[in-house]
Amino acid sequence: MIHPDVTPDSPIEEQPALGVIGMGSMGTLYVKHLEAGGWKRQVIYVCDQPSKYESLKATYEGHPNVTVLRDGHLVSRISDFIMYSVEAEYIDSVVATYGPSTRVGAIVSGQTSVKAPEKAAFEKYLPPDVEILSCHSLHGPTVSPVGQPLVLIKHRATDESLRLVENILRPLKSRYVYLSFEEHDIVTANTQAVTHAAFLSMGTAWANELEYPWETGHYVGGIETVKVNIMLRIYSNKWHVYAGLAILNPSARIQIDQYARSASEIFKLMLAGNDAAMRQRIYEARDRVFGGKSEDGPVAARAPILLSEDVLDRFSLGRRPSVSTNGGSSPRRHMANSHLSLLAMVDCWARLGIQPFVHLDLAATPLFRMLLGVSEYLFRSQERLDDAIHAALYDTTYRANDLEFVIAARGWSQCISFGSFELYQKRFMETAAFFESRFEDATKLGTAMLQAISDSSLA
Repeated sequence: MIHPDVTPDSPIEEQPALGVIGMGSMGTLYVKHLEAGGWKRQVIYVCDQPSKYESLKATYEGHPNVTVLRDGHLVSRISDFIMYSVEAEYIDSVVATYGPSTRVGAIVSGQTSVKAPEKAAFEKYLPPDVEILSCHSLHGPTVSPVGQPLVLIKHRATDESLRLVENILRPLKSRYVYLSFEEHDIVTANTQAVTHAAFLSMGTAWANELEYPWETGHYVGGIETVKVNIMLRIYSNKWHVYAGLAILNPSARIQIDQYARSASEIFKLMLAGNDAAMRQRIYEARDRVFGGKSEDGPVAARAPILLSEDVLDRFSLGRRPSVSTNGGSSPRRHMANSHLSLLAMVDCWARLGIQPFVHLDLAATPLFRMLLGVSEYLFRSQERLDDAIHAALYDTTYRANDLEFVIAARGWSQCISFGSFELYQKRFMETAAFFESRFEDATKLGTAMLQAISDSSLA
């Protein structure tokens, strides 16, 4: 029995043997930090698909604390703590294969983004003499885990085992959040599903317009900097990172459908030029989510999530247009913009009764923080919000783009409702191919932007 308060400084013979089944991006991230955490013994056993054994073995040559094994049977039978880091789509078949080999008394965890199928697989295939204590880091593999939320789920485990897992994962320097399997799926749907759908829809709309928005002079600077960088960041990742969360999480489907519905209904008010109905709907959404006008309401005491637009402009892929009145340097300004994607986002939250600031404190991902930040920036300024409403109703500059956005949002909602990973992959990859040549620069800028805003929120 491993003592729950074991640390990397404990005697070698007292340290747990750690196992990771699945060495994709997140499995690799965990091994990197566990190895760097100072565990002295050869305690990290890893495996991936048998066909990748030789290449994985070559990757970890010269890493004395990491041992590559051929399959999950070998990892399971000798590890005290076993993490399944596989896609949610495959968790059932992988656990069915390797679960029965789990060492007596071991603790089993999963790193899938959707916990319902993971819970079912663990309960069905794991022996009754092992414990289930799952986890999920609420960020992508390119984001530092330091200070980020890491969900721990004590499902079939003792308090001592929870303490042990906390100590094992401490090298990640993440912030622990304690939830049940069911609570996890609701929270991740609230913080990730619609967030991804919003940026996926933006990318698809711009790709269908055959437009790199930051190069047209329309989408540059301020709020648009966040939109563009996060959209590119999502499409530069692997499609399955987002597919499982959207398709396998029932709560996610409901929210993505409402987001598409909100975008469509607001767009219809734009086409009708219905000023009164438009303002009523948008102001009501603002009051439900942010608590009232401008600086009023329950979130008024919070420091804004976003930095100033001048700081955000450092991370822009394009140049904002300027207007010169004196022949010299001139102040910069944004063109009128309906910000339909953000109007629909806040309307969606309001209609589903989601309180995003509750989730911000509980388990916000970096992308959710950004989406909430730009939404807050728009909605808590009466001037900016009224400018967006006026542009939506009376300025047709972005009308074609807004139409493409509504079509894209509907398309993503329908795609997810079909439950087809193949269709999701095809739709994702078609858009990603259009932006692929811009990924390298965008990844660097997006990472720097996320870090700058994260640092400011901790200051």
